[in-house]
Amino acid sequence: MFTGIIEETGTVRSIYVGKSGAVLDIEASKVLEGTAAGDSIAVNGVCLTVTPHQGHFTADVMPESLRRTSLGSLTGGAKVNLERAMMCGGRFGGHIVSGHVDACGKVSSLKKEGIAVLVQVIVPVSVMKYIAEKGSVTLDGTSLTVASVDVDSFTVSLIPHTMETTTLGFLKAGSPVNIEVDMLARYVERLMEYGRHETKNSESRLTLDFLRENGF
Repeated sequence: MFTGIIEETGTVRSIYVGKSGAVLDIEASKVLEGTAAGDSIAVNGVCLTVTPHQGHFTADVMPESLRRTSLGSLTGGAKVNLERAMMCGGRFGGHIVSGHVDACGKVSSLKKEGIAVLVQVIVPVSVMKYIAEKGSVTLDGTSLTVASVDVDSFTVSLIPHTMETTTLGFLKAGSPVNIEVDMLARYVERLMEYGRHETKNSESRLTLDFLRENGF
């Protein structure tokens, strides 16, 4: 489990991509503190099991992750956002992030607005139903608030700190970004699907009013 608050940006030392998956080798420092073999680190929002070494770590990337994310397009020297799995008792500065990417989106435009930069991201329409204005979304592992939504895109506003401490400061039109929606939206959808199924077979108490009364 992660929070979407990036701890540092690492540098890809090498990447090998084959038919059975990929192997990433990433230079890092802070995220290696207290990290043991088998621990999880989110790389551009993708939860990976790592093997730490002196000054770097390696991680296997399975084919499903290559299909869903932009990790397969990384090259040597590329910068990546890094976050260790959260510790119990730590500050929860972002939102609940699982590191399970839903889709790879594409930046369509960037627009300066005061001290911030508005970034519009196009995503598959099937993902847009989970994204709500003023809700949370993860871009390349970074927890952000949705500024606005459209039919097939949404906009986030990046403050200077985010652009300076993450790879989002390097975004440009056409850049691929890993998208993870708020997991609560997925669970609400599943509850509603289950409720509709139950209603067909028997009386069900799972209604919109029931969900609202219970905090959803």
